[in-house]
Parts: sequence; structure tokens; C-alpha cells
Amino acid sequence: MNKIKFGTDGWRGIIAKDFTFENVFKVAQASAEILAETYSNLTVSRRILIGYDRRFLAEKFAQITAVAVQEMGFDVSLAQTYAPTPALSWGVKAHNYLGALVLTASHNPANYLGLKVKGAFGGSVDTDVTAKIEDLLAKNLTFSRPCGLIDTFDPWESYCSQLKKQVDLDEILAYIKAGKISIYADVMHGAASGGLERLLGVSITEINSDRNPLFDGGAPEPLPKYLSKFFRLIRTENRKNNDNLKVGFIFDGDSDRIAAVDSQGNFLSSQILIPILIDHLAERKKLTGEVIKTVSGSDLFEKVAQLSNLPIFETAIGYKYIAQRMLDHTVLLGGEESGGIGFGHHIPERDALLSALYVLEAMVKTGKDLSQLYEELKLKTNFNSVYDRIDLHLKDLESRTMLENSLQNNPLTKIADQNVIKCTTQDGYKFRLEDESWLLIRFSGTEPVLRLYCEANSINTVQTILNWAKNWADQ
Repeated sequence: MNKIKFGTDGWRGIIAKDFTFENVFKVAQASAEILAETYSNLTVSRRILIGYDRRFLAEKFAQITAVAVQEMGFDVSLAQTYAPTPALSWGVKAHNYLGALVLTASHNPANYLGLKVKGAFGGSVDTDVTAKIEDLLAKNLTFSRPCGLIDTFDPWESYCSQLKKQVDLDEILAYIKAGKISIYADVMHGAASGGLERLLGVSITEINSDRNPLFDGGAPEPLPKYLSKFFRLIRTENRKNNDNLKVGFIFDGDSDRIAAVDSQGNFLSSQILIPILIDHLAERKKLTGEVIKTVSGSDLFEKVAQLSNLPIFETAIGYKYIAQRMLDHTVLLGGEESGGIGFGHHIPERDALLSALYVLEAMVKTGKDLSQLYEELKLKTNFNSVYDRIDLHLKDLESRTMLENSLQNNPLTKIADQNVIKCTTQDGYKFRLEDESWLLIRFSGTEPVLRLYCEANSINTVQTILNWAKNWADQ
């Protein structure tokens, strides 16, 4: 078999090329064995949950995974239907199981599928664990054990029950029924379909609810380029009736990433949602703990955390790094620029549906639109930030190698006519410039892509820096 390499969250491959029934069978067996080796000190259970999203053949791959794990001597609970990845992570934690294997490629394009490995603690396993899985795959797996048992379960039931306990659901529902807020969702043909209605018990306007493994020719990623239909919907609804608040939520393919749209139809990434959530949880719900951000997270996270005297910690990109920190520290929130937001009092895992509930609660408690809440935080912190990101598809591996060598051997000292005052290499190359803006240059862990991230005090400055970086990469 081709060399299997795990990325920032699991193994992903192109269906029928790398991601085949044979390869998935072997990866599932190796993953189960390493889960037992790693987490048997946390639980006596030998049960592993198997879940899946709505991608092409996802349920068939899940069935193959279940058989592979059963033949290794483990008991298996196979999901009866698609569900958000965090529902599987919650199921592991709630029942003290050994772990979970989730068939999903998250936000990747339609030709991908993948397998995420969740540990007994209820979150993504770290790089040491995935390295052990990779090493075991290089050997011939030969085990002779009695087969385990397979049963099925509803992955939504316990998960929804848990999420409902986290917010003042009665107040949210009263606000909805009084006509003070209208809720919209673009589930991008993914596993969040029907999720908000299950949680709220009322109907909402949801688009792209059907199963479409081709994702309308795009990808199930909460980015503006895929959301023109959603923007038009909310702007049209606001023109018809602008007397109430409106909020739109966008969920990625397996519902662990989120973005939002305000009443005017403006896109709000997690760079905006996370400061709002930090403020809401700390100031209104009186929760405490450390705020964890990845290197690509906005500087506003720290500014807002300081308002409530909350400590902040920075990690590499990949929610598994946040999850590991959550296991050893009291954490309020852990968030990443790409839409992943999780909460230390829940599970060490990003959870888009819970994030949506907290955003709703913040709006209901204040009676304010999301953009209004965001602008107020910028005034409180005296910090204005604008953020954007460009993903450049590289021609080949040689192009990547040349860029990496250039960064290592010829460090950048000037970017877009600004002096570089600091460079950190925790994950990629993050350059701090003299006007306090920053540029992060980083190679994707799952695709042949160069990612360019930038935050500055104006959109013009952001565009200038990103254009400079794009030209540098194209040379």
C-alpha cells in the first residue's frame, strides 16, 4: 500500500486512488490497535465508535471500518446515520469508550474522504499517536483474537442532550417565538443538516440540506466563495423585514467548523466569532479559564481575553494541539482561524453546533447584531484588525521544496516595504512587521497548497501584504 501519512486531523486521500476499501481496512485495524495501546490506562472499555458524514460511499467505508475493528477483537458501535464529528467525540467521553473512528474529509473537495481518530478523552489524537499508527501500517498486521461485537446507535441523542444543557434554551426560544430573531443555516450538504432544528425544537430556514457528495462543484468549507446563495438569501430577507435580528450559520462537511453571517449579509469568520464568544462566556456566563489560539488566530483574541484577565496560550495549527492543552489545563475556549472552536467545559474538540448556540445566546442576551457586538469589542480594546487568507495551489513538490529552502536559507527581512521585526517558526513562518501587522506563510498538511495569512489595521494593508507574498511565491 502507498505510504499513509496523517495530516493536521486524520488521514485523507482521494477516493479510489489512495482512499480504498483495502487501505481503509488496514488503517482502521492499525488505529484500533494503537488506541488500545495508548488509552487502556484511561478506560477498561474495548468499545470503539464508528461514525461518518455524507460524502460519497461514507457509510460503506464506515461498515468496512466496523468489520476491520471487530476482527481485531474490539466491540464496535456503528452509527445508524450521519452525524457531526463532535457527536462521536462526545459519545466517547460520555460513555468512557476507548475511542472513535470517523469517516470524513471535513472541508476537503468532493474527491476526498478521510478517517479521523479520536482518543478516549474525547478529542483528536496527537502526532505521537498518529506516528505509531503509521509505523504499525509499515508492518504486517497479524492478530488472532476472538471477534468483537457490533451494534448500532443513534449518535445524535446523547450529543443533543448535552448541548442543550450548555445554554439558556428557554430564553433563546422565547426570543425566537417573539419574532425578535430569524435564524438561517447553510449546512453545505454536510453532517450538520437538521442539527439546529433538533437542538431548538423549532423550524429554521436551512439551505443545502440534501445529500450532494459533489457539493455543487465546490467544497463544504465555510468560505465566502461558496456562499453567494446564502448571502443573497439573508440580504433579501433583511430587505423584506429589517425589524428583527438575523443570523446565518455556515457549517462545514462534518460540522466541526463554523462561520456566520450578520443581519446585513456580511460574512463573519471565526476570527470575529471567537472574540465575541470569549466576551460572552467570560462576562455574561462568568466562566473562566485559559484562552488557546493557534498561530493564525487574530491578535484580537488576546486583547479581549485581557479584558477579563484571562491567560492566553498559542499553539501550532491543528485542533489536536489545542485538545492536548485542554487535557492539562482549565480552558475557557480554544479556537483556530479556520473555523474550529471548542470549549474546555465540554469536550477537547471543536464543535460548530455548540458554537452556534453560544452565538445565539450572546445575541439574545444583548439584543444586538453580531457585527455590533464585534465593533463594540474593537472599541473596548482600542484595536482594529482586518484579516484575510490566500491559498495558492503549487505546481509540484519541487516548487514547494524551493519555497521552503528559500525561507530557511534566505530569511525575509522586508515585506511590502516594511521591516520584519520578528519571525517565529512554531508552525510555518510568522513575520511581525513594524506597523504591528503580521504575515504567516505555511504549507498545508493535507493538500499541495501554500497558505498565506495576514492581519493588519486596514483591508488595504492586508491586500498589499498578501499580494506581495503571492508575488514572492510565484517567482
